Amino acid sequence: MNTCAPQLLEHPKPLPAAFAPAATSLRCRELAVGVIGPGRVGSALLDQLRAAQPRLEREGRVRLRLCGVVASKRMWLDCDDTELNGRHGGAQVWRPNDLDAFAAHVRSGAEPRDALLIDCSASDAVASRYADWLAAGVHVVTPNKLAGSGALERWQAIRHASAASGARFRYEATVCAGLPVVQTLRDLLDTGDELLAVEGMFSGTLAWLCNRHDGTQPFSALVREAHRLGYTEPDPRDDLSGMDVARKLVILAREAGWALSLDDVAVESLVPESLAALTRDAFLQRLDALDAPMAARLAEARAEGGVLRHVAHLDARGRASVRLAVLPAAHAFAHSRLTDNVVQFTTRRYCDNPLLVQGPGAGPEVTAAGIFADLLRIAESLELRA
Repeated sequence: MNTCAPQLLEHPKPLPAAFAPAATSLRCRELAVGVIGPGRVGSALLDQLRAAQPRLEREGRVRLRLCGVVASKRMWLDCDDTELNGRHGGAQVWRPNDLDAFAAHVRSGAEPRDALLIDCSASDAVASRYADWLAAGVHVVTPNKLAGSGALERWQAIRHASAASGARFRYEATVCAGLPVVQTLRDLLDTGDELLAVEGMFSGTLAWLCNRHDGTQPFSALVREAHRLGYTEPDPRDDLSGMDVARKLVILAREAGWALSLDDVAVESLVPESLAALTRDAFLQRLDALDAPMAARLAEARAEGGVLRHVAHLDARGRASVRLAVLPAAHAFAHSRLTDNVVQFTTRRYCDNPLLVQGPGAGPEVTAAGIFADLLRIAESLELRA
């Protein structure tokens, strides 16, 4: 379930009310913000920023200025619409989408200012701009997995640009939405711990399907129910193929220092080869082809006294896999609930009792909260301006 990368809306819902300063506020950092992708996650983020801003400024932490919002074909800038920061209805003035002009506008001002772009899109074209933005000193926060798991050369260019300019690049919400997974791994490594293994259930959709697959109904019926409830992507094969999970594992592997690419991950797809090339509608009509193989896997798990779980694994040698596994009934993953994500870090310090991070790993609100937390970490690193 990829709620971290919503489709861009041509007519975003009304923009939030002003990021208005509190009546009495301390001198604090000011951050110019541009949001790309006012879909479900982007809109939830704008709402959260609006609600938190009076408190953040009153506490002297950060003053946020929304400089613009860009969708797939249009963008709204505060220089065009003086009410952009204070309108209770929708923004009225727009111009055609131009990412270069948008970034330049957020970066530029009457006085030097710190600028941050938040990419809530699922666009590879937007991800390809990160290195240039960072090189120009613009901070970037994103839940878009395409940069962190895409071409290794692009990822290295992004990291180099960030290091050279000092601009921050944060991407906590690319793995398990709002759960502190990337930051936990970073903290372990930065404090000198040694990573021995990462194992996790990174897909809320597949967690739900495994939790519900008990033999009382065909697996295809569960997939149809998950599709109807909106738990899956529009094409459930995007979940069942395991590739979205593989992207998250690549992001963690690179964070741990392994130069992995998607081709290096051994991925077991739950989609039979005969269904892989069909249209989405044809695939949905032939979901029954999943039933016999999944029933056999369930019987295998029960014969071993275990449970079926969809698991991603990275070992200390950088070997990575994504597969449907039979786990002992006492395993921590056997007791996951609903669409929970679970990540287990085994390290030199956390060896006998691995460190677990568990909770909702999808949804606009929790994903937006992960982005917001990244924004605040960047804001706290900024220097106060006179």
